[in-house]
Amino acid sequence: MSVHFDVVRLRVNGDERAAGVPSHYTLLETLRYGLGLTGSKQGCDKGDCGACTVLLDGEPVLSCITPVHEAEGREVTTVEGLGRPDTPHPLQSAFDRFGAGQCGFCTPGILCSSAALLARDPDPGLDQVRDALSGNLCRCTGYTKIYDAVLHAARVQRGGGES
Repeated sequence: MSVHFDVVRLRVNGDERAAGVPSHYTLLETLRYGLGLTGSKQGCDKGDCGACTVLLDGEPVLSCITPVHEAEGREVTTVEGLGRPDTPHPLQSAFDRFGAGQCGFCTPGILCSSAALLARDPDPGLDQVRDALSGNLCRCTGYTKIYDAVLHAARVQRGGGES
C-alpha cells in the first residue's frame, strides 16, 4: 500500500509553515507530527474530549477531526501561539495562579476555547464560560478552578484585577 503525501501550507501562530504529510492527515496530526507543535493533545481522535482544540480563524475547532486541507489559507492558533514564556497570555497566568491545570492534558484545548470566548465576549458570566467549555473534558479539576481562572483572566484583560 502506498501513501500519498501532500505539501500543505499553513499560517500557524502568525508564521507561514509548510509540511509534507500524508494526504489523509488531520490538522492535529499535521501540527504534531508535521510541524512539531505538540501543545495540542491527541486524546480521543473522534472529537469527544476537546484536548485537540485549536483556533481556526479565531474560532475553536477540534483539530483531530478537521482535515488539514480545510486549514489551508486560514489562520491557525495553537496553545503555543497564545503567549510567550516571558509574556504569557492572561489566561495562562490565571490558570497558573488558580491551579486550574492539574495533569495538564486538557489545558491546551481549554485555553484555546477560553481565548475564543474572551475574544467574542470580554465580560462573560459563569454560564457563558461553562457553555464555551462544554466540549472540553477535564478529569482532574472538577472545573471550578478553571471557571474561576477564565473569569479572572477576563477581568485582567478588561483592565481590572492583577495578572
